[in-house]
Amino acid sequence: MGGKSFGRPPGGGGNPGRAAPEPEEFDGGRERARRRGQGQLEAQVLAALHRAPGPAGAAWVQERLGGDLAYTTVMTILSRLHAKQAVTRERSGRAYLWSPAADEAGLAALRMRRVLDGEPDRDAVLTSFVSTLSAQDEQLLRTLLDRAAEAAEEAPGAARAPVPDDAPAAPAGPGAAPGPTRHHPSDEARGG
Repeated sequence: MGGKSFGRPPGGGGNPGRAAPEPEEFDGGRERARRRGQGQLEAQVLAALHRAPGPAGAAWVQERLGGDLAYTTVMTILSRLHAKQAVTRERSGRAYLWSPAADEAGLAALRMRRVLDGEPDRDAVLTSFVSTLSAQDEQLLRTLLDRAAEAAEEAPGAARAPVPDDAPAAPAGPGAAPGPTRHHPSDEARGG
């Protein structure tokens, strides 16, 4: 047990000929001005694609994000967005060119639909959502639902969603359709 040290040699590092690492090497340049979360990165990539004059490559997106992200990171984000159907891609030689699949409102609607699809109790989620709407948003939602129903009725051969046999009939009231009707999640917004 002589005086031999089993730890790191003085000067830091077990790599002979290499100087001790600078503090930035440990924290990635102060975590590249604080590490961004996946959702934030996805939003930044989508924003860059929306500013693009047309379909854009990953290198173009990387450049617009300040170049502090690795190309592979940008590709990973674009691939995740593609899997979520938030972007489209087309081959250009050996690479892909990427485009947003929808405008900002369409992307927000896609995220809302995914959240709803991931919940086991859709009725409870929709009821909770509708109960928090402002009067103006509630009226807009009613108008949009009415328009969608009218368009479905006018479309030749339009397939209507099946109504479960055990669904309760919606209560009759002012503005209610004549005859027996089935429960619809939007009925909660109308007090039904």
